[in-house]
Order: sequence, then C-alpha cells, then structure tokens
Amino acid sequence: MKNMSGPPGICIVGTSNAGKTTFLEKLIAEFERRGYRVGTIKHHHGDFEIDKPGKDTWRHARAGARAVCISAPRKIAVIRQVDEELSPEQIVPLLGPVDIVLAEGYKKADWPQIEICPPGGCTAPVGRKDRLVALVGDGAHHAELPCFGSDEVGAVADLIVNFLGLD
Repeated sequence: MKNMSGPPGICIVGTSNAGKTTFLEKLIAEFERRGYRVGTIKHHHGDFEIDKPGKDTWRHARAGARAVCISAPRKIAVIRQVDEELSPEQIVPLLGPVDIVLAEGYKKADWPQIEICPPGGCTAPVGRKDRLVALVGDGAHHAELPCFGSDEVGAVADLIVNFLGLD
C-alpha cells in the first residue's frame, strides 16, 4: 500500500464532531512512541489563514506573492497559492522525511480510510466503502470490517502497520 511518491498514508474520516482530531492526536503520539516519523495532512473545505494580519509574511502575500516562506532555525512554513485543490499524493512530497502520513479528512481520496464513528456508532459510513479498512468508536460495529473502541489506539496502530506494510 505504499504511495508511489513516498511514504504510505491512510485517511482518518468521519462526520463533523465525531472525534477525528482527538483520535488522530492519540494515533500520532502512538506512532511517534514506536519510533515512526509522522507527517499529517488536514483537509479543509473552505479558505483558511495561518498568517497574522499585519505581519511581514501576510504583507508579502497581500502585495501579490504567490508563495511565501518563513524560515527559522527549527521550523519552516510555506504558504502557496494553488489553482486547484491538491490530492494527498501531491502534498506528501512537501512533508519532508516521514515514515507514515496520516490525513484527516479526504473522504473521496484513493487512500485507505479508517472511519471515526460518532457517539452511538456509525449508521452509514461517510467515507468510500471501497477504501474503508476499519471503524473506530464506542459502539462501532460492522459485519465485515474490524471495529475498535476509541481507547484502542495501540490496536488501531497495529492494524495500520500491518495494512500498510510498515514493518
């Protein structure tokens, strides 16, 4: 399941407020604890700003720069205008040296998906049925997919390691 352009990835999908970010935080920590370098991609449906109005990089962008980079001794950030939304595969090379990519969202992507169920369980999966590999959430149940409680982060990490061939 390796991506042709780099490390393997998996999408964490679910409805709004299902707990995707909370579960992803735990999953990132679990993979880091196991020695994996984790990259993440957060899918957002609308526009967003990560630059503060009035700051130099904000001023550069407002003056017309299509790409703005801020560099410091321990981190770097690039804000770039794009003509169309990029796929996870197109974004991965921007992440640098990582062993696994965890994407939050991207329900329509070609990557394998783990769906986070809201309290009460998943009534109908929101991700791609042909890409779903597991459900996570208290009360999650499915006849054909592995299901995990929201506290079974280690078991979900094991499933991902095996599914993506990270050993």
